[in-house]
Amino acid sequence: MAAPAARTPQSPVQVTLADLARLRPAGESLRLTAPRVRVAIEGGHVSPYKGRGVEFDESRPYQDGDDLRTIDWRVTARTGKPHTKVFREERNRPVFVWLDLRRPMLFATRGAFKGVRAAEIAALVAWSAVANGDRLGGLVFSETEHHELRPALGSRSALRLLQTICTRSLWLPPTTAIALEVDAERALQRLARVARPGSLIFLLSDFRNLGADYERHLRQLAVHCDLMLAHCYDAVEAELPPPGRYRIQSVGRSFSIETSREVMRRRYHERFAARRGALEALCRMPGIRIVDCPTDAEPRSVLKQKFRSR
Repeated sequence: MAAPAARTPQSPVQVTLADLARLRPAGESLRLTAPRVRVAIEGGHVSPYKGRGVEFDESRPYQDGDDLRTIDWRVTARTGKPHTKVFREERNRPVFVWLDLRRPMLFATRGAFKGVRAAEIAALVAWSAVANGDRLGGLVFSETEHHELRPALGSRSALRLLQTICTRSLWLPPTTAIALEVDAERALQRLARVARPGSLIFLLSDFRNLGADYERHLRQLAVHCDLMLAHCYDAVEAELPPPGRYRIQSVGRSFSIETSREVMRRRYHERFAARRGALEALCRMPGIRIVDCPTDAEPRSVLKQKFRSR
């Protein structure tokens, strides 16, 4: 009897449709939730989003940004502390994946490229959305390409998104110098135009070179949508390796770095901390959350930090 063929190891520098399809059971085991619901839309399943709707779920302590009309006065009087009523409502919500595959995402010193990890998260989100009965859409871009997929129901919507992500040309470096900020700014502007109120939006990026107005774009989106920022980064981007001289090879380029000077090491770390701090500050706004995804992390474990399993 012939032995079954061995599975081809996944590449750390690019994804295939087979790689992303294999994540279906893991994605279906995740239940996507969001901090709150902003609009009521009729649909076919009870949403785990929290908000005003048709079915009382629970009372919980009042939080900044809660609608004062949902105050639970009985529980408030009994406990002496303000409490809010939380409801569950039926709907098919739109789930958007905004995936950054510009050249800086094609880098890692361990694990897999940032872009590979982001693509894996996109696949987990896609399969979870299908299992939830949600409408799945996407916006995938690089310096030279921009692919937009309108929200649709069913497995076909997931496969369409994953096939787009696996487009070979997206994983090749641009042949000419292109301003990174221009492409990201355009992609954010387009996202703001196509994302309907009540959408759950996953932004998968290293959040570098997004343009001067990227925070404003995200704040405007968060007024009517729920945002999850998946911050992809490599350990070397957060902290330089021990003092010495290193050769770094990335897609389409190679360079050396000298890490012995303490002042440079400190400033390097401070720049990363400042960028990460700016993202944290954004997440103080209701409707925006963040999850870190190092290149040596397993994406399902990353998402389980924020989302429940079925």
